[in-house]
Amino acid sequence: MGVHETKTFKSGNSVAVRLPKGFGFAPGTPVSLKQDDGMVVMRPTGIEDPEEVRRELRQLLDDLDAIGRPGEIQDRESIRIEFPDRPGLY
Repeated sequence: MGVHETKTFKSGNSVAVRLPKGFGFAPGTPVSLKQDDGMVVMRPTGIEDPEEVRRELRQLLDDLDAIGRPGEIQDRESIRIEFPDRPGLY
């Protein structure tokens, strides 16, 4: 697709940018904006980036691996829960 250059301009109280015709957004298309490492990423709302979904899933799997598998209690009878004596509560 190549690199297209443009300039920002003032539109009311906001700064705007004009997109070249070939960028494929129809007028009125809802978009989401995200800043990512000094870049602004714009995509039509409701369309997920497959690479971003993969990154999020990889991070989730890494987090789950760090937590580890849940342990099982082998002998429930050996676990005693002791409650301190608290006069007046019972």
